[in-house]
Amino acid sequence: MPMRYRSVLFLLAGLGAACGRGSRGPDPAGAITPTAAITLLAQLSNDSLQGRMTGTPGADRAAALIAREMERIGLQPAGDSGYFQRVPYVLRLVEREGRPPRLLVRPVPSFAALDTVPEERRRVSVNVLGILPGSDPGLRDEHVLVDAHYDHIGAANQPVNACNAIGADSICNGADDDASGVVAVLLVARAMARGLAPRRTIIFAAMTGEEIGLTGARWYLEHPTLPLDQMIANLEIEMINRPDSLAGGPGKAWLTGYERSTMGDSLAAHGIPLVPDPRPNQGFFQRSDNYALALRGIVAHTISSFNLHADYHRPSDEASRADSVHLAAVIAAVARATRLLADGPKPQWKPGGKPEPAPPRPPSP
Repeated sequence: MPMRYRSVLFLLAGLGAACGRGSRGPDPAGAITPTAAITLLAQLSNDSLQGRMTGTPGADRAAALIAREMERIGLQPAGDSGYFQRVPYVLRLVEREGRPPRLLVRPVPSFAALDTVPEERRRVSVNVLGILPGSDPGLRDEHVLVDAHYDHIGAANQPVNACNAIGADSICNGADDDASGVVAVLLVARAMARGLAPRRTIIFAAMTGEEIGLTGARWYLEHPTLPLDQMIANLEIEMINRPDSLAGGPGKAWLTGYERSTMGDSLAAHGIPLVPDPRPNQGFFQRSDNYALALRGIVAHTISSFNLHADYHRPSDEASRADSVHLAAVIAAVARATRLLADGPKPQWKPGGKPEPAPPRPPSP
């Protein structure tokens, strides 16, 4: 076994031992292992889910799989239909210069708006939401949101998506983007549920519609399960199944917008192996669901180890290319981060760190 992987396994073993000594940490033993991680990853990136494009039967099957896992873990349903929070969409015909017209899935502001389009163009997708209640009478009304997006970009025989753009002829399964993040959400929930109850409440969520404009997260913001003014932090997980040498290699990850709040410094001070985003010019802070929450004033960041691999949004983003030992180690770090957010001090924006919404555009003359 290469030395770098031995060190990651030692990290996992140490996390389990530390949690078993009566600390308030999650208990990763048996919950966060390379086998558990790769098994779930393979299920969520299976060809049968057809690339999990928002509004398709494959995405619906993925949502059902996630809900079943939340039920097994023992999370309380937090949607408007059990674990499901329904989100309305429509198929719209889009004319593109020099190209054939395409049908695209697009959000609408309300379910009432669906009545304005023919039934065959109506679509309903879901966010999948589960709650682990807090135990501290003074803190349990506050909550942390831990989430990832389960949608992806579909298959080559569907309308517009990146697979067509590169001339592919197979399914874009999105193992790294972002089945890996959903695996983290579920395994962290499993570990937290097996350990001591968190002081604050935790909402675990798998969001839809990230690939088409953060639409599932934006819907949640308009229809939150718990009051947004009681959400003390959001931790998004996105693309963590491969090591990034710029983050320190296997078992290490980075935090988008690290310099914007006290979250990164606090996690690092507790030995959680996260570093600042090594590629700030890529704008990753603004490219995941965390950004929709950050614009509402919530301290919200994304954990990732994306190394700009060439399989991004391609059919080659398969579970077989994942590093299961690295994936499990990063998930264990996410579990420790979640525990700190649930039990420790509230993170705060640093001066000038909170993003401001863009001003509305003036009306056209």
